[in-house]
Parts: sequence; C-alpha cells; structure tokens
Amino acid sequence: QVHMVESGGGLVQAGGSLRLSCQVSGLVPRYYAMAWFRQARGTEREFVAGISILGERTSYSDSAKGRFTISRDNGKSTVDLQMNSLKPEDTGVYLCAARGPYRDPSPSSDEYQHWGQGTQITVSS
Repeated sequence: QVHMVESGGGLVQAGGSLRLSCQVSGLVPRYYAMAWFRQARGTEREFVAGISILGERTSYSDSAKGRFTISRDNGKSTVDLQMNSLKPEDTGVYLCAARGPYRDPSPSSDEYQHWGQGTQITVSS
C-alpha cells in the first residue's frame, strides 16, 4: 500500500520561506515522476512543480518559477519543495503526487496515481 505524507506547512508572512517534504512508502521512487500541487479552497488542484525520476529535469508553474525549487532523494524516498518569497496567493493545501511508471512529471492532476493528504500553507499579507 502506498503512503505519501507531507510535512512542513504552516503560517508564514509574505516574503517568508517554507520547506515542504513528502515521505513516500510502498513504491519504488525511481519509477515515479513526482510533483507538488496546490489546491485553494473551492478550486481544482493546480500544478506547482514536478521532477523526473532521477531528478535530472524539473518543471514549474509560471507563478512558482524563480521562487520555488523541487528536489528529490530516491534513497530516502523523499520529495521536497523549497518555497521562497511567498505571497498570499500561494495559500492553499499542498499535495504531493506520484506518476508512474513515467519518467517525467505532467501538469495534469489526472496523470497521477498516488496522492498524499496535503499540508496547509497560509501566507499572510
């Protein structure tokens, strides 16, 4: 059984930083592209960042580009998201997702087979 557990969320002021981590179990990480999505209240899941199976390629939404960095450690089965220069519009539940067996991430949430429960981030102005 696959488990994906996010951590690192919280309340932060605009301009601040947070680092999210996703601990994965029950699957072999090197066979899965990974991604982070954001879901604000009343909206659909929105792609934030993705990383290929060995971490050699990353992709970001326009809003995340230049501020967020996704990384992974297949040995530890973790995927992290470093978030800098946070803005109020970054507020939402951040979910970790796994897409396999595919080499690269996709911006479409329908392409992912496994999801975590999410961690809440609130950015105050």
